[in-house]
Amino acid sequence: SLRVFVSSFLFLTGWLTFSCNRSLSQPQKLRPEQPYNILMIAVDDLNDWTGFLGGHPDTQTPHMDRLAKSGIVFERAYCAASVCNPSRAALMSGLHPSTSGIYHNKDDMFAAPSIQEVRLLPEYLSKHGYFTMSRGKIYHRPNIGQHTWNLWSPVSGSYGGVKKEEGKMANGIPRGEMAENMDWGPTDARFEDTPDFGNAQWAAQQLDKDYDRPFFLACGIFRPHLKWHVPETFFQKFDLEKLELPQINENDLEDVTGGHQPTREYKTIKKYGRQKEAIQAYLASINYADACIGLLLDALNNSKYRDNTVVILWGDHGWHLGEKLRYKKFTLWEESSRVPMIIKAPGLTAPNSRCHRPVNLLDLYPTIVELCQLPSNNDNQGRSLLPLLRRPNRKWDHPSLTQMGEGRNTLRTERWRYIRYEDGREELYDHQRDSLEWTNLANDPEFDSLRRKFSNQLDEMMR
Repeated sequence: SLRVFVSSFLFLTGWLTFSCNRSLSQPQKLRPEQPYNILMIAVDDLNDWTGFLGGHPDTQTPHMDRLAKSGIVFERAYCAASVCNPSRAALMSGLHPSTSGIYHNKDDMFAAPSIQEVRLLPEYLSKHGYFTMSRGKIYHRPNIGQHTWNLWSPVSGSYGGVKKEEGKMANGIPRGEMAENMDWGPTDARFEDTPDFGNAQWAAQQLDKDYDRPFFLACGIFRPHLKWHVPETFFQKFDLEKLELPQINENDLEDVTGGHQPTREYKTIKKYGRQKEAIQAYLASINYADACIGLLLDALNNSKYRDNTVVILWGDHGWHLGEKLRYKKFTLWEESSRVPMIIKAPGLTAPNSRCHRPVNLLDLYPTIVELCQLPSNNDNQGRSLLPLLRRPNRKWDHPSLTQMGEGRNTLRTERWRYIRYEDGREELYDHQRDSLEWTNLANDPEFDSLRRKFSNQLDEMMR
């Protein structure tokens, strides 16, 4: 009868809907029949001034944005340390700086006993059957750690020459007024002759070769690390008159103690009215890096490896451009600790996904190991992000820890930042109401219990 037909039809429709929804809600499984290759792109000194993170309205990062739309963006990704050497040492070793003892750029990563006792990421992958390749800045110094790769290529090329007036840096500020590396200006180099183009081109060429095993290919991009010297064409994309300056509170440091003062760079750049020029140079350097990344992403998309290669892009730490009355990094605040991070795993990550859970660059080592379906490395102190790759909004009660020198630590949750220095000074910021971290709540009695909770949590994580 018609009634029976309709009932059967509705039952079948409901069953199909339930089955589809159920299958969509199930975590995606890895594909054991085709091991993933890994393409890892590291970008030096890149903060959240990318299109996909919205850190600055005038930035131009079309290629990174394209990658972001094809994978998952981690909105709250943080570095293990807010300076190059310890950040990269942590990521590549799987150890916190407080475990490795690598806190500063001057520290010799490969001389540290704790580093010598573990297998670094490429060594671990190679041990388990991967062919590992590298060029550019992966470790702090690009010419160290060659022995940890199956194939390593030296950096070549030049960023070109800059125009300078007598007694001044290229940015027009008199020499001696601030650090010489805090310089910027357009160069006369051809894009194709610059080091990062060479790094990306070399990595792209490796994608045109045949391999008898899965590969791990790492490409390190130097810019926007200082000095901000990139070809003139990248500067020309940013109109000085139209550039927007970051929001800066000149009284920002009044509620923090312990000698926090406006830095020499901040005072000098402000004195000579070069704030917009610094913004332009940083954005130009980011756009230059993005163009190099685009070259590599295009090569992957045109290769036979496009459908079984995981792409991971990260910056090693953040960067201040006037916020907190300073430039550069070396702090435990948001601008210095937050990093861009994208992961695209074909068949696993949903396109255009966003994850708001706090994660850390230290988590990449165990994540890569699990993506490659290898035995877990028990030395790793991070945690695999595979559960978040499958379900970005799943419960994740794991604060992210960033360190900047011995005894100087910060925890970041989805809402809060807690900082504790070696002398016991504390800071507490509510990002729900104070995303710029202008109001330190650590001395407010209303938040005593929360402050103690984070302090105890930090003690537990440091044991």
